[in-house]
Amino acid sequence: MWGPGGRLARVWHNKALRATALAGLLSLSGLIILALVREQTGTKGFLVGLGLAVLPVPLIIAVFRWLDRVDPKPWRNLLFAFAWGACAATLVALIANGFATEWLMTTVDSSSPTGQADADAWGATFVAPFVEESAKAAAVLLLFLFRRRDFNGLVDGVVVAGITATGFAFTENILYLGSAFVSDQTLGYSGIRSTTAATFFIRAVMSPFAHPLFTSMTGVGFGIAAAAARHQRARRVLIPIAMLLTAMVLHGVWNGSATLGGYGFLIVYALFMVPVFGLLTWLTIWSRTKELRAIREQLTAYQTAGWLTPPEPIALSSMRARGIARDLARRTHGAAAARTVGEYTAFATSLALLRRRAYRGTAGPDFTTREKELLDRLWERRETAQPALAHAALSVPLPRPRHVPRPAPGTMPAPFWPAGPYGGGYAYGYGDGQGYGYGSPASGYGYGTPGPNYGYGSPGTGTGHDSSGPGTGHDSPGSGTGHGSSPGPGYDPGSGAQAQYGPHPTYAPWGAPLPHGPRPPRTPQPLQTPPPHPSQTPQPPRSLQPPRSPQPPANSATPHVSPVAYGSGGPESRL
Repeated sequence: MWGPGGRLARVWHNKALRATALAGLLSLSGLIILALVREQTGTKGFLVGLGLAVLPVPLIIAVFRWLDRVDPKPWRNLLFAFAWGACAATLVALIANGFATEWLMTTVDSSSPTGQADADAWGATFVAPFVEESAKAAAVLLLFLFRRRDFNGLVDGVVVAGITATGFAFTENILYLGSAFVSDQTLGYSGIRSTTAATFFIRAVMSPFAHPLFTSMTGVGFGIAAAAARHQRARRVLIPIAMLLTAMVLHGVWNGSATLGGYGFLIVYALFMVPVFGLLTWLTIWSRTKELRAIREQLTAYQTAGWLTPPEPIALSSMRARGIARDLARRTHGAAAARTVGEYTAFATSLALLRRRAYRGTAGPDFTTREKELLDRLWERRETAQPALAHAALSVPLPRPRHVPRPAPGTMPAPFWPAGPYGGGYAYGYGDGQGYGYGSPASGYGYGTPGPNYGYGSPGTGTGHDSSGPGTGHDSPGSGTGHGSSPGPGYDPGSGAQAQYGPHPTYAPWGAPLPHGPRPPRTPQPLQTPPPHPSQTPQPPRSLQPPRSPQPPANSATPHVSPVAYGSGGPESRL
């Protein structure tokens, strides 16, 4: 029945059936947990607790979504994580903690005045952290196993674990705040001195990130395991377990500090929890910066092959440039163009992270199919996204070349290596003032700014005009005509030398090319002459020539020297 083609195997591989069963399980858990909470707090206390518990949730979700901006996770993954924490994990913790408390009451001398208090303290310090962190870690484990494509590194682990813990804290706050409200109604307290106000201040104002902080340690462990190479099996197994134990210890210290009195709680909060939270925040932001650098390094291979224009790896590795590209597309061509740029950015990011997993040997057998699919999607959106990204790249400082480590032998699948649609060449040109020209055999872009003149062009020579005066740039082997805008910088895809894209590139299986190394030999393709612009005389096609070093501008006695390397093994150019 479980063999290939068996009945149970077919049921298990039915994604729709699995999703329906999971949704039903979570819904049932949610109904049970809400019924149990309402039974303990009453209808009025439940409604008050629900209204107060929901207040910090949008802020916490927004913080984790901000951390996840580089490679945003699908909403269905985050919704599952939140629902698991709010329903399944809370139900397991509530039932297990109840049994554990009863067991402790039988082992502790309940006849003493402090018997109940001792049982509660032991349960909160030693039992609750083990049960709750294990229940929340199950969601991270499930996404790690069944959504491996969306689990790339430390940031992903922190985000998934934090969202799960946010759902858990949401349901737990309903119980605590509702119980506090019932206590205030019984004792006649109200206002700012009530137990409800004190509970809300401690749980929603002072420590809204308490549960996310604990569970994020588990997420860090799974993130490190996701980034480990396939042959590092010990790291992939032991580190998640070690970080889960760390989450339990942090949770136990936090719960135990409540038994130390007011000053003891504040000391633990200020000297222990706040530094740990700051360290985790720094580690997550550092990991996000490292992801952006990896995106630039991995996309350089596709830029060298001609799939991307030279400015794109720079623009796609900067969150600021991504935002500029979307805003520019929205102002120029509307919301649909902005969505296209966003989709292009997401597919390019997925492509870079997929290639990084391939170098680690964790890409899986569908690497080639997935790579081809992402390249096709990029190709479909290039005409809208590439001009905006090229313009946005001007706002990013040119990065220093970095060495990329070689992949482990025998771990990287052989990708489909395309024949470059742009020929893979580039050149730098000089205009009146300062200018950059990126030339390629089959495409051309023209951009201008009031001060510097930037041109991206196709074969020939190009002239850029801006509000401060004309400037001529000579490219090798490409060139283009760019028309600037005044008074502010901008781009106009509808004027100047239009982008001429060749046919969809063909795929040919190659070995594993390295981002910083010699490219595999390829038969040069004849240049395709783009349609002439109405203001230009058609030029005969020229044969493919190797890039030549640009000459300094004639009107500059002391040229500005700036070594820049684009592409795999590309020559350094001096501006």
